[in-house]
Amino acid sequence: MSTTGKVIRCKAAIVWKPGGSFSIEEVEVAPPKAKEVRIKMVATALCGTEMKMLKDKNLQHQHYPIIMGHEGAGIVESVGEGVSTVKAGDKVIALFLPQCGECTSCLNSADNFCIKLKQAETHLMSDGTSRFTCKGKPVYHFGNTSTFSEYTVMDESSVAKIDAAAPLEKVFLVSCGFSTGYGGAINTAKVTPGSTCAVFGLGGVGLSVIMGCKAAGATRIIAVDINKDKFEKAKEVGATECINPQDYEKPIQEVLFDLTGDGVDFSFEVIGNPETVAAALASCRESHGVCVIIGLIIGVQLNISGHLFFSGRSLKGSVYGGWKGRDGASKLVSDYMAKKINLDALITHSLNLDKINEAVELMKTGKWQVTHTIFMSEYLGPREMCPLCPVTLSMMLTN
Repeated sequence: MSTTGKVIRCKAAIVWKPGGSFSIEEVEVAPPKAKEVRIKMVATALCGTEMKMLKDKNLQHQHYPIIMGHEGAGIVESVGEGVSTVKAGDKVIALFLPQCGECTSCLNSADNFCIKLKQAETHLMSDGTSRFTCKGKPVYHFGNTSTFSEYTVMDESSVAKIDAAAPLEKVFLVSCGFSTGYGGAINTAKVTPGSTCAVFGLGGVGLSVIMGCKAAGATRIIAVDINKDKFEKAKEVGATECINPQDYEKPIQEVLFDLTGDGVDFSFEVIGNPETVAAALASCRESHGVCVIIGLIIGVQLNISGHLFFSGRSLKGSVYGGWKGRDGASKLVSDYMAKKINLDALITHSLNLDKINEAVELMKTGKWQVTHTIFMSEYLGPREMCPLCPVTLSMMLTN
């Protein structure tokens, strides 16, 4: 039964008000308009960004009800007029960071901050309306993607076509978490062979930073976290040593200077804590150390001594690991298929969609990286599967 041009009814996880929890509801998903793509989601992740949105008043807004989720992969169900880069049946990565290919950022080889990223601030599609409704009310979009719905609608610029043989329940991690961490080391910091690195925060993104540092040839990678349960996995993916700041009386930056003699060449803040940013920067070598902020920090001011920059340290920001949206996602999936990168180590737990609030609690307690994955008969392709068949959404942990 074809669903092209028709409204699709499906399940989604909605947050109805600021500070609220997820509620599983039946929603209506309208057909895609011009230059839009409707996708049957197969895999998605509960990222630290959503966690902060749920609890941090500085990040909460007035756009409710809303369907969150900005990291995922799926299969194109239908396309709107003028869409040329994907077609029904294609496997795709959903991207919070678009790549329109036309703005000054997209045309600059050293830039990836596509102007269409600002569209996410409206929580609506480009025509100022939503493609979601629930109980007769429009529901806002999130991060250009809204992946916490069995079906979603996105702008073509936020959709990357990938290898038809790629396992969506694995490669969806290049949608945000893996790309952000791995690219933060490879592209933003430009970690050099033989260097010493420190990674603050050992969730899924932090582990991806470690992978990037190792791939770049760093000889010493120091993993920093207050949860010792994460140390084994950190060493498995490339950390050479792990330390807990709570085990020392000295500030962590002094500990790192004692361990290395003169600080680290590269440090990465993957938590989103202003105080940790200051410590990570102070951990760098005075003459040329580079600190990269990867954790989400919005609505607060950084309090950093200007003296830290006097000798030559630098502090950098990073979005999506410096990759251009569609180009980067396609490349990383190809690298996974060629066994150049390993995503499997980042997935640990599996839960159904109706357990999404349980996944939130697992994230709060540090029970690893929550990534949730929708498993269904996606390998048949949308033309061969019944759109009314029940869909099972599972979750695995990546913070």
